[in-house]
Amino acid sequence: MAEGRPLIDGFARKINYLRLSVTDRCDLRCTYCMPEQMRFLPKAEVLTLEELYELAQGFMARGIRRIRLTGGEPLVRRDMVDLVQALGRHVGGDLDEVTLTTNGTQLARFAHALADAGVRRINVSLDTLDREVFQQLSRRDVLPQVLAGLTAAKDAGLAVKINTVALKGINDAEIPALLRWAHGQGFDISLIETMPLGEVDDVRLDRFLPLTEIRRGLEDEFTLAPSEHRTGGPARYFDVHETGGRIGFISPLTDNFCAGCNRMRVTATGQLFPCLGGGEQVDLRAALRSEAPEREIESALDRAMLIKPERHHFRIDAAHDAPALARHMSMTGG
Repeated sequence: MAEGRPLIDGFARKINYLRLSVTDRCDLRCTYCMPEQMRFLPKAEVLTLEELYELAQGFMARGIRRIRLTGGEPLVRRDMVDLVQALGRHVGGDLDEVTLTTNGTQLARFAHALADAGVRRINVSLDTLDREVFQQLSRRDVLPQVLAGLTAAKDAGLAVKINTVALKGINDAEIPALLRWAHGQGFDISLIETMPLGEVDDVRLDRFLPLTEIRRGLEDEFTLAPSEHRTGGPARYFDVHETGGRIGFISPLTDNFCAGCNRMRVTATGQLFPCLGGGEQVDLRAALRSEAPEREIESALDRAMLIKPERHHFRIDAAHDAPALARHMSMTGG
């Protein structure tokens, strides 16, 4: 596929990374992400796998080099590996990589199939190694399943990065042990500040933990040296001398990283959000289902570049205890 005009927004940022959601559904109910009685989209509104692949091709034609498949939980979608295989055939040509973010519950079933399809690395969301705390956070008692999935991922040769949301009074004291465990397994780890997206049953302000505070605590125990390692995402990495591993910090509230943004997100219904923290959107489903989809997708991507904001404006404090946006992360795609 010949590369067309690159995607460059109004702030001269080149967009080469797509996060493509295949479903808003998830088999966990993490307290900081969604309410227990979450209402998911009707399946009729979700793009088919063929449409998702067609969209991906449109993005590749405009210079997207990395695609991360997300959800919800992408591995709960039936036949999702078929999409991975289709995209995997572009790796080494139109794409540098196809990656995946997962909660790990289905990894034991799919790790080898993902590796065979061309995936080389994955992100696994894991906030604790304590089974009771895991059940409290996710409202599901499936930590052994997740750990079995991580073992399967290692066996399949997948590089794993653990994503951990830092939560005050929940897992903050466990973070040094999580780091040691992850590096002992050969996994990188990234810490993430909780983000004000969608209504949840918990009070986010009560659990918000600035990563500046976490980093200071870690530096009392570990030697952290800035790393040149980059994965295309927003994490800023440090090498940990004592463990030989890497730790990343994703801090949308305390250390805004928007100046280097190279990403866009597409929901499972085909809505393109140029910014995770903004309400701006472009309807790619309408473009896909038009009489001239290739032309309409190209035009829609041009519009997205015009409306992509300079930065998000996430805030969590006593004066901003309502979510910044009504839509949940599971609807947008992580």
